[in-house]
Amino acid sequence: MKKQQTIIAALALTIALQANAQNSRGGISSDMLSKIQKEQKLTAADNAIANAIAANAIDDIAKNRKAAADIDTHFSIETPTQSITNQKSSGRCWMFSGMNVLRANFAKRTDSLQVEFSQAYLFFYDQLEKANLFLQGIIDTGKKPIDDNTVQFLFKNPINDGGTFCGVADLTEKYGLVPKQVMPESFSSDNTAKMARLISSRLREDGLKLRKMVAEGKKDSEIQKAKTEMLGSVYHMLALTIGEPPTQFTYAHFNKKGNTVGEPKTYTPQQFYKEVVGESLNGTFIMAMNDPRRPYYQTYEVEYDRHTYDGHNWKYINLPMDDIEKMAIASLKDGHKLYSSYDVGKMLDRKRGYGDTENFDYESLMGTTFGMNKAERISTYDSGSTHAMTLTAVDLDANGKATKWKVENSWGESWGHKGCMIMSDRWFREYMFRLVVDKKYVPENILKMNEQKPTMVTFDDPLFGNDDF
Repeated sequence: MKKQQTIIAALALTIALQANAQNSRGGISSDMLSKIQKEQKLTAADNAIANAIAANAIDDIAKNRKAAADIDTHFSIETPTQSITNQKSSGRCWMFSGMNVLRANFAKRTDSLQVEFSQAYLFFYDQLEKANLFLQGIIDTGKKPIDDNTVQFLFKNPINDGGTFCGVADLTEKYGLVPKQVMPESFSSDNTAKMARLISSRLREDGLKLRKMVAEGKKDSEIQKAKTEMLGSVYHMLALTIGEPPTQFTYAHFNKKGNTVGEPKTYTPQQFYKEVVGESLNGTFIMAMNDPRRPYYQTYEVEYDRHTYDGHNWKYINLPMDDIEKMAIASLKDGHKLYSSYDVGKMLDRKRGYGDTENFDYESLMGTTFGMNKAERISTYDSGSTHAMTLTAVDLDANGKATKWKVENSWGESWGHKGCMIMSDRWFREYMFRLVVDKKYVPENILKMNEQKPTMVTFDDPLFGNDDF
């Protein structure tokens, strides 16, 4: 009997403790829940909305019919059209956009020739360099505890698809370019998830081995030898999934009608790069950022960028949108497309390929407000640069001010407006983040500011969490 009483008492104590835990300060008490339920009791109109949302996509219900007029497709300034690319199920938008700029410059310079570069070729070396970034980073942080923030960052992100134009500049200068016909896409370059998971697992295991070597005080020569062997394994995996990059190839150029021009020539990738690009990209451009959280006209550099060991850290100058727009307009007027990046998850009508801040009325639908400004959205991880596209056109009013913009996307010809996206200027100002501009379109005062010693920005900054996938 005493034993039963003891058990019952223990159960009672447990229940009491659980009740106290559930009603501790900061939790949702029964009184709080009752108050919420009473104040948020659904009306007949709410029930109708709930029924509609239950059977339809939220964007279809929230679409602002007042803003659903036909899109004006006229642009006062537009660069020549080129074929639309498709990155498929990969995060290589930054590479596609960068190469779109390079091939457009080549077509403009030659006036008759056109080429599409192999994204698979450059992606191979991008992945190899990112593997090296991870392994060397693990060596350099080998004496830090494994729960150190930088060590955790490296193990969490051993390899990925993301990047910026800085990577395009570094990779092409080092490894050259090849035409797409010479090294076409593979299933794994189009669909990178499985390949990335396997390489990540391999790298994490190797990372632990390198940390052990550092802890045991092994010589740097031994550690570097081990790292080279580990990179050899990654190279092998990339060759199996993407294909081994050519070191020499034969190619004849095509004109705009698709006919070959001249006799086929034999090239190395570096020789082909010199012929179609003509110069080193590094030093010819600036990267402008619009980040209203930070002081304008200051330069910044992103710590532990993807090409820290094999290229340049990502550096940019923070500018107001007025300055960014003036430079973009100057470049487009001269017939040059630009690399640019955006938050395409915000107010984008994907069916029409149209971005506008009035596309959807989520506030009326949900009975609440969404009032954060651009700086607040960035600071709270609500917005950031997620996708790179190629800026191709702008429409100006009588005063020379932009009213709308157009970009070439890399989601195939069937997406949006014939593979392109049109955006109002008000959307552009809210959700555009980066622009790469040739220095000849940059005012002298901004060029001088760009030479300032940059402030280092950490890799976990909210603005760079999903950069340009």
